[in-house]
Amino acid sequence: MDIHRIGVFTSGGDAPGMNACIRAAVRRAVAEGLEVVGIRRGFAGMIEGDFVEMDRQSVSNILQIGGTILKSARSDAFRTPEGRAEAATQLGMAGIDALVAIGGDGSLQGSTHLATEHGVAVVGCPGTIDNDLFGTDETIGFDTALNTALESIDKIRDTADAHDRLFLVEVMGRDTGFIALACGIGGGAELVLIPEMLTDVGAIKERILSLMTSQSRSSIVVVAEGDELGGAHMIRQALAEDPAFDRIDTRVSVLGHIQRGGSPTARDRVLASRLGAAAVEALIEGHHGVMVGVVNNDIKLTPMRHVWSRKKEIDYDLLQLTALLS
Repeated sequence: MDIHRIGVFTSGGDAPGMNACIRAAVRRAVAEGLEVVGIRRGFAGMIEGDFVEMDRQSVSNILQIGGTILKSARSDAFRTPEGRAEAATQLGMAGIDALVAIGGDGSLQGSTHLATEHGVAVVGCPGTIDNDLFGTDETIGFDTALNTALESIDKIRDTADAHDRLFLVEVMGRDTGFIALACGIGGGAELVLIPEMLTDVGAIKERILSLMTSQSRSSIVVVAEGDELGGAHMIRQALAEDPAFDRIDTRVSVLGHIQRGGSPTARDRVLASRLGAAAVEALIEGHHGVMVGVVNNDIKLTPMRHVWSRKKEIDYDLLQLTALLS
């Protein structure tokens, strides 16, 4: 198909580096003589026709900014066939031939339905701090979120050391433990609890008691929010039920949305720039219904349906390494 006018949007949770991806997509398209339209507020803005013309100048000086200049929003209406039909109508009225979708699994799933039901040409870019999308080694925002969390853990370590405390640090990761696992190794955590592994409360208690009592030292336990016991607060409650923990000063620190914000790292800026440009190139070459990713430092196209229907596995060797090094 001939493409003359590309729509670019961000959807779902924001991730540092999304602006770099927008910038690259816009400038790559303009270099090919294509028109570019920014779609504000993701699928919600698509349904409402909240569009803005974009050119090289409109994406100047955004590379270093966190969040997304196009904004993001959840859309219950887009979950319905009627909502997607309205979105397709708005795209047609605006003369938009194809889309670059920047977001996580929900965003790419929604884009897949739009493409299947209405024949819209879409190429996705993996934008999520969770790093949980099949088809790419790393997602936009993961490295920044990881470094933000790691910096916080380093600071918490100082306080833990000063008072011989046990800190349960909760990081993002509703369904996957990529952030927690990397933080655990980088931050020297004594334990890492992630959704991919069942949490053995008895083993946790034994390990912590060994560290805190026999060695009289502080400990850091990194907990992914999606741990099946319910996160750091629930882990603390489970420990508090054991009288052996009465003498251990245990604190919880939930890092929360601080991990989403901030200026993207150089790694995220480069990754996002590569993916944004590659998405436009894929559309020009006639590809659609795919996500662009980086695998072994090469651009790879993966069918979008595979991205959200297949599970990306963590590196279990890293989990063993955490136990070995702690």
